[in-house]
Amino acid sequence: MLFARVLAAAVLGYFLGAVPFGLVVCRPFGLDPRKVGSGRTGGTNVYRTAGLPAALATIFLDILKGFVAVKLAALIVPVDSFGNATALAMSLAALAAIVGHNYSVFAGFRGGAGSTPNIGALLAIDPVLFAVALIVAAIGMLGVRIASVASLMLSVTIFIGLGWRVVDGAMPPATLLYSVGQLVIVTWALRPNIRRLREGTERRIQYGSHHTPEGRSS
Repeated sequence: MLFARVLAAAVLGYFLGAVPFGLVVCRPFGLDPRKVGSGRTGGTNVYRTAGLPAALATIFLDILKGFVAVKLAALIVPVDSFGNATALAMSLAALAAIVGHNYSVFAGFRGGAGSTPNIGALLAIDPVLFAVALIVAAIGMLGVRIASVASLMLSVTIFIGLGWRVVDGAMPPATLLYSVGQLVIVTWALRPNIRRLREGTERRIQYGSHHTPEGRSS
């Protein structure tokens, strides 16, 4: 019974994450972010496709779906004496939401790079670390103006922060699944960006010029 609940939390997480809000937000304008820039459906490419208001709406909704996926997992799976069953369900739901966002069944198994649902999942799991990770990501985004760098900084912060919280005894060991898994999934999705970073060809975001194909990550 417990296994079925954990599995249900993961499946629900995937389908929540798979909702392509980037496509939904751009559709009233007759636009499709999959045909612009990086071809991703996350906030950065929506900004490039339809401008700042559309991008902000997409970012908010994509964060929300990661948050809701994890919160629902906590409701579906009861807390045991060590908290590991709930932590396992929350971790799997978080990872499933990121995978759903990146490989949406509703968008031809295309999507973003997973950072926004990752932020939402982290908020549900550890609000304190969420604040720290958000500051780190903001520094990356505003400092170097490269979305892929900000995404990687966010994931590394989650990996280190949650790892420390587990070692310190503040989080159940099952939380490590999310800590490690999110870094693997986001890094895998950003392979083209990492290659361009190594080559020195990854472009920076030009704020106020959303039609310029800059910063290919979202």
